[in-house]
Amino acid sequence: MKSLPGNFPGIIFLLIEFLLLLCFSDNVTGDTSFDFGTLTLSSLKLLGDARLNNGSVALTRDLAVPNSGAGRAFYSKPIAFRRPGTRAPASFSTFFSFSVSNLNPSSIGGGLAFVISPDDTSVGAPGGYLGLITPTGAPNGTVAIEFDTLMDVEFNDVNGNHVGFDVDSMESTQVGDLDTIGVDLKSGDQVNSWVDYSGSTQVLNVSVSYSNLKPKTPLMSFPLDLGEYVGDSMFVGFSGSTQGSTESHSIEWWSFTSSFDVDSKAESSSPPSSLPSPPSPPATLLNPTADIVNPPPSSSPPSESNSSTNSVTVEKNTKCHSQLCKQGPGAVVGVVTAGAFFLALFAVLLIWVYSKKFKHVRKPDSFDSEIIKIPKEFSYKELRFATKCFSSARIIGHGAFGTVYKGILPESGDIVAVKRCSHNGQGKAEFLSELSIIGTLRHRNLVRLQGWCHEKGEILLVYDLMPNGSLDKALFESRMPLPWSHRRKILMGVASALAYLHQECENQVIHRDIKTSNIMLDEGFNAKLGDFGLARQVEHDKSPDATVAAGTMGYLAPEYLLTGRATEKTDVFSFGAVALEVASGRRPIEKENAAVGKKEGGSSNLVEWVWGLHRDGRLMMAVDSRLGGEFDELEMRKVILVGLACSHPDPMARPSMRGVVQMLVGEAEVPVVPKARPCLSFSTSHLLLNLQDSVSDLNAMISLSTSSSSSDRSYDGGVGMV
Repeated sequence: MKSLPGNFPGIIFLLIEFLLLLCFSDNVTGDTSFDFGTLTLSSLKLLGDARLNNGSVALTRDLAVPNSGAGRAFYSKPIAFRRPGTRAPASFSTFFSFSVSNLNPSSIGGGLAFVISPDDTSVGAPGGYLGLITPTGAPNGTVAIEFDTLMDVEFNDVNGNHVGFDVDSMESTQVGDLDTIGVDLKSGDQVNSWVDYSGSTQVLNVSVSYSNLKPKTPLMSFPLDLGEYVGDSMFVGFSGSTQGSTESHSIEWWSFTSSFDVDSKAESSSPPSSLPSPPSPPATLLNPTADIVNPPPSSSPPSESNSSTNSVTVEKNTKCHSQLCKQGPGAVVGVVTAGAFFLALFAVLLIWVYSKKFKHVRKPDSFDSEIIKIPKEFSYKELRFATKCFSSARIIGHGAFGTVYKGILPESGDIVAVKRCSHNGQGKAEFLSELSIIGTLRHRNLVRLQGWCHEKGEILLVYDLMPNGSLDKALFESRMPLPWSHRRKILMGVASALAYLHQECENQVIHRDIKTSNIMLDEGFNAKLGDFGLARQVEHDKSPDATVAAGTMGYLAPEYLLTGRATEKTDVFSFGAVALEVASGRRPIEKENAAVGKKEGGSSNLVEWVWGLHRDGRLMMAVDSRLGGEFDELEMRKVILVGLACSHPDPMARPSMRGVVQMLVGEAEVPVVPKARPCLSFSTSHLLLNLQDSVSDLNAMISLSTSSSSSDRSYDGGVGMV
């Protein structure tokens, strides 16, 4: 190596040496870790009715007529589940989010399962068999965690809403009743599940919740010697089926990790807390790179009893490698050919890297790589063609500092939403803010950023198109009233997204513009929070800077109007207004209903009106009359009280968004809401301190306070915005 001149020959030599190791080393199994953020198309194996659908994996068909079918989706590579030559099982942990939707709620039947199988080539029978096995049996070693939506008497099911542990049979040996934790598989809501197995303690835990927070107590926990049922290597994935129904089953997110303990001592002494954690949902979208398979952990030094055996093995391998040229001429030809291929590939890679580098030097409009990481860069020509030259007929909405167009991408035919920046300095700044923030986020209830473009003085953002539009249009412009089940699911999704932004991101994100027009609805009426033009990132536990208040009247917290300081509690207030708006079918401020409000002794301000009904003991009078009484009264009362709790004038009295999620799913009690609405009060010193912090914006705040009587409009520092 030292005799080779220059770095380039040294790199090539290392590549060839690495190739030799790949060609002649024994198969080495190590820890495995992957998730939807690292999987590629080649990493998934889809069988039967399974297919990809907008970033999720659909296991069954989405049909309006009852049908019976099954589908499977596997990670394409086998995973080590048992040490070769022993029955010592691996530890594993997996987290997945799924949903069971139905175009006809009365047509039920089927379910899905997380499966560990020795076979990745066939699909089992539909119906109650969930695509796992056939009536004649299953290959030895099929292990599954089933989520069943129909009670099959044939398999001794406890009900049509349960989780079961299956081994080579559809009769579950362990069962968890989901009714006991308030989870309904057929609700259409996204459900989260955690499956953890410790190879050292040989205990399997299964947890289920609507919340992103893992429950403290698992739904099922039981001893299991997995080594009795699995082989050395197995395939992991999901299976789903319908049983003469219109159910459809989708996996929205999946992460998996597994590992072996270093030695037998670790196996016997490792505590349950040493289980490998599944990868957290990343901040990026699907990664076009390879799957992540970590190398095995370094093993401890060999004991005296096997040191001689190890030395013989090493000596044999060394001898074999040193006599490669004599014993394997065919292998030498293969290595030389592969080495030449590597050289050509490396040269092409160098040319591509330098061409991209010079291209970006010549292109002054390119963004900094720290702002744009994974979303695709589109060309202006491509987006101009997709929107028919930004035709006014393609306009589908207006957001903060920009117009949104419907676009059809020429290459893929995908329908997208293209947001075009308004041509002013403030609009460009807001777009850069939106791009830098949302480009690092990933959550199932956030609008997904597909890509961006910055050419010809234009700034364009490309998002997934939401076929059901925005929540405000679904509430106030649709001919049919939005059903209560959809409204409840939407509020759950928005609360989950805000909990992620406030507590689960590396830097806390304050949205500052939570309102129904910024909540988009996908084909299943799942909420997708968007429009991050006013959002700000701050470090956790750091006080945000005071700015000019921005947002929409009716959704703004009173202390934010007074001080200009946005915190997570100002977002909580906005969510409270949204919750009351969804429950009542009334806008936060309605000028046209002011006279009606006065006649009823109420107010045109939604929060004040609902609080007045609460004071008079007539809380349910706030419910949207268009629902026709078709709602669960306890759920409705809970949502309204949560809305009032979030709308408390005192920010310290408002719950966190994580607490709101727990309240909505029934994991926490709703705090006592006072009958009379408390008054907002600030001490003189507190108010003076806030005004001193925001002295640079004093004139704007004075302008804001004098114009705050003009309600029901969007503004930014007193200036109207879309």
